[in-house]
Amino acid sequence: MSTRHALAANEFLANKENEVWHDNTLWMVRAKRDKMSRSIPEWERLRDMAAAIKNYSNSHLDTLLEEFERNATANGAIVHWAKDAEEHNRIVLDILKEHKVQRLVKSKSMLTEECHMNPYLMEQGIDVVETDLGERILQLMKLEPSHIVMPAIHIKREAIGRMMEREMQTEKGNFDPTYLTHAARRNLRELFLHADAALTGANFAVASTGEIVVCTNEGNADMCTSFPKVHIATFGMEKIVPNLESLGVFTRLLARSGTGQPITSYTSHYRRPAEGQAFHIIIVDNGRSEILAKRDHVRTLNCIRCGQCMNTCPVYRRSGGYSYTYFIPGPIGINLGMLRDPRRYADNVSACTLCLSCSNVCPAKVDLGEQIYRWRQALDRYGVANPEKKWLSWGMKVVMDRPMLFNTALKFAPIVNHLPRFLVYSSVNAWGKGRELPAFAKCSFNEMWKKNEVK
Repeated sequence: MSTRHALAANEFLANKENEVWHDNTLWMVRAKRDKMSRSIPEWERLRDMAAAIKNYSNSHLDTLLEEFERNATANGAIVHWAKDAEEHNRIVLDILKEHKVQRLVKSKSMLTEECHMNPYLMEQGIDVVETDLGERILQLMKLEPSHIVMPAIHIKREAIGRMMEREMQTEKGNFDPTYLTHAARRNLRELFLHADAALTGANFAVASTGEIVVCTNEGNADMCTSFPKVHIATFGMEKIVPNLESLGVFTRLLARSGTGQPITSYTSHYRRPAEGQAFHIIIVDNGRSEILAKRDHVRTLNCIRCGQCMNTCPVYRRSGGYSYTYFIPGPIGINLGMLRDPRRYADNVSACTLCLSCSNVCPAKVDLGEQIYRWRQALDRYGVANPEKKWLSWGMKVVMDRPMLFNTALKFAPIVNHLPRFLVYSSVNAWGKGRELPAFAKCSFNEMWKKNEVK
């Protein structure tokens, strides 16, 4: 029985050229991360510190968030609290209505994707413009992100060029990346200048100062907030860090892990509203407080959304982001989806080889692979275990619990080597669908051991 992920992955794999390109491109980013990590002698020490700070922050969310609110309010910001996506979207809409906003420009924000904010606002007559280049490309192509840092990584420049010919009247057949980038910048510049409000996410929120920090490579967050009279910043409550010293640890890790850079081109701090500007900050729960009660999975809240777990994952690299049913793909997405709704997103847990590469590269030491393993052990409890795998596991247990039966099976296993191919590679042989079976040895290790055992 194929999962939804497996079926979608088969569609992605049908284009072999694209599969190889996607795999190599993401592995190149992983290699850049490795080079950067080796250039800092204290890299592992930084990872330990990041994990410790996150563990502290997430176990002191009540005091740190209240401290942030006090300091942000003293700075002149207006702080809102949202218990879920619905309340978050309603708060944003109320602010926009209060200021008679018709056009909202926004920088990349996974939280607003999580809350489905864009379609909600558009239904209310608000023109929402994504300003991150990748997100803007996807918005115009009416597609979803396939990666949390490089959202349009799966789209080649030829497809982007054809879209821009339609939307921006660029030169027909000119797919030069520099030309296309300049064309997109010209298009966005007009939208920046005439926007009524701006919305940014936040990579980090600093409790001791009441400021938010946004990291970008395009400067679009700064452009968003420079002209409009309203700035809305929204973040999940796990983004809080205690102080600027803690922030320094994460800014050293984020870009090196995410894109293989020493630091993002722009690291923007927003503490006070600009003169004549209203500054609203929305702190969002949307299920995060429930994760705190899950001892086996609470470290998921340590994630700083660098996306490196996707770049290193052999399944994600070869199956693409759209093969996952949760809006965040890859190892972190598997875990977040299961925390959101284990019955709805259970198919994603099969998209993992348990190689634990994701755990090994995570800058905040989130035990992503180990958590996926624990989710797999719980599938039967949720009523979503694969019946074929259950029967297979039961059969293996029957054989392995009985030494005589096990040894007999080993003795006759080489017969499979001589069976007709159509019998071996039948519909019940899932392994054989994409690879050749290894030949069974004439002499098993068991027999070799007994034969050569020293008396």
